Amino acid sequence: MRWVVVDAPLDSSGARRGEERAPDALRRAGLLAALRADDGGRVDEALLRDPLRDPASGVIDAAGLRRAGTAIAARVAALLTGDHRPLVLGGDCAILPGICQALPPATTLWFVDAHPDFLDGGTSPTGEAADMDLSVVTGHGPAAIGPDGALLDPGRVHLLGHRPASDESSRVEAARIDPAIHQVPADELLRRGASAVGAALAADGDAPAWLHLDLDVVDPRDLPAVTYPEPDGPRWADVIALVTPLARADRLLGMSVTDLNTDEDPDGRHTRRVVEVLAEVLRG
Repeated sequence: MRWVVVDAPLDSSGARRGEERAPDALRRAGLLAALRADDGGRVDEALLRDPLRDPASGVIDAAGLRRAGTAIAARVAALLTGDHRPLVLGGDCAILPGICQALPPATTLWFVDAHPDFLDGGTSPTGEAADMDLSVVTGHGPAAIGPDGALLDPGRVHLLGHRPASDESSRVEAARIDPAIHQVPADELLRRGASAVGAALAADGDAPAWLHLDLDVVDPRDLPAVTYPEPDGPRWADVIALVTPLARADRLLGMSVTDLNTDEDPDGRHTRRVVEVLAEVLRG
């Protein structure tokens, strides 16, 4: 099944940061040719222009996020109905609720991220929906930016590669995580071996699955071009070993890639490395 690349350049800060330009940068760096992928175009509604927090929900541009989520869901649903495999390029992790609206309720989510993304409008220090996307899709986030209730069963969610709590905000976030979610934090991932973890997850069941890769999971020694880098994470080789069996699983519906910040990559070398990694993981 061929990949179809869809741009969803959503930057949930509303400040037009480099994540908004990441899909264009990845295309210019040759991603479609490297993957031999089809072009699924851009979701034009996935742009925020209001950097102010909504007073009711505490989320930046809640109305814009709802519009973006509806449009992303429609594009992903159309591709899945047509028996295509979407590769959705963010933007940041705020694209995930829209994607999950298009997925079957029994979908397994492999969520690879340096952060749990389990805050809400009251606990997030920024108000960015990228702080709370996993809480939204599992029914614990602000209803203002997505449908009421859980989009996915928390027991089918695997949170992989996140770092331990290091300050008050991250301790609050860690305490909010639904206990049904399966967690393999970065230190455990490296101790068990990223390849072994990925292979075990890929072989565990036959339910449809979605793979979400936030590039800030990569240790900043290898990839500093993200908005919220976190130390002590997996290196590129570890991420490739983890993600490859997941990305090649027959039951995979599609994949999302987020948080490449082109503002932090003036010469484009990290963007080119992301293209190389995706080509290795998705094509071999």
